[in-house]
Amino acid sequence: MSDYVILADVTCDMSNEIREYFGVKDYVTGHVHFSDGRDFVTTLDWSNISLEDFYKSLSSKSIKVSTAPASPEEYYECFRSYASKGYDILSISISAKVSSTFEAAKKAGERVKAEFPDREIYCLDSIRMSGSFALLTIYAHEMKNEGKSMREVISWLEENKHRVHQMGPIDDLMFVARRGRISTGKAIMGSFAGVKPMGDCNSEGYVTVLTKVKGIKKALTTTVAYIRHAATDIENNYVYITHRNREAYATELKTMIENELHPKKVFLCDVFAASGTNIGPGMVCAAFMGEAISEDGSKEKEYMNKATAGC
Repeated sequence: MSDYVILADVTCDMSNEIREYFGVKDYVTGHVHFSDGRDFVTTLDWSNISLEDFYKSLSSKSIKVSTAPASPEEYYECFRSYASKGYDILSISISAKVSSTFEAAKKAGERVKAEFPDREIYCLDSIRMSGSFALLTIYAHEMKNEGKSMREVISWLEENKHRVHQMGPIDDLMFVARRGRISTGKAIMGSFAGVKPMGDCNSEGYVTVLTKVKGIKKALTTTVAYIRHAATDIENNYVYITHRNREAYATELKTMIENELHPKKVFLCDVFAASGTNIGPGMVCAAFMGEAISEDGSKEKEYMNKATAGC
């Protein structure tokens, strides 16, 4: 059996500490462009731009920020470097619904496979992003570390990727308004009233708002209650918390989950530039494993009704 490498793209937010914990040796970078002329390679750290500068730029009305995934050529060079050394390749990408990353990986994989027909190259659409994507990725690496074959890891990912849920509040509605997702009027009124939209993934990987609560304390309490109802076998599974420039809230949520739900381990990580550009500041989110997301969202609405009833 050939050795293999797992290559997730840069939108799976994992700090260096978490990558070292699971033995993540590599990932595929991307690009971010600022309308003031600055361009950076997106990485899973703040080495190319500081957190403060990034979110300051993101909040500026005069600066537009956009991202681009690695090109098919960049993916080709990355894949080829491993295939030429005898590695099979498992590529995991951000949801194809929101990015062209998966298609770039597939095109590159086809080229490399033609050059190295003995190598196995599998490109997987995670149907997730950021912390939810990271959760799948760390399970994949854990299985590899346990000696599971690439085929076994692929099978598990394909069977379980629809089981990844997420929950948490957004508290910067003005950024959401600038992205055109709500009106500026609604953003102003919602911010003034302290409204925090809260949502879970739907069957296509997008986030569907399930409720709106007032105040961060209630939002964090509701998050924990939702996880209690939606998670399966949480004592033997991980919870993965990501935050967009809200470390204090994320740390408080981590403590609450550890004390009340007792998962296997809770990880906490920044959202870096690749995902943060589209998500914006002001979000705290916990990803966890549950039953498969329902096609019509009915199960998730039921979980939320139970969570809010108990809060």
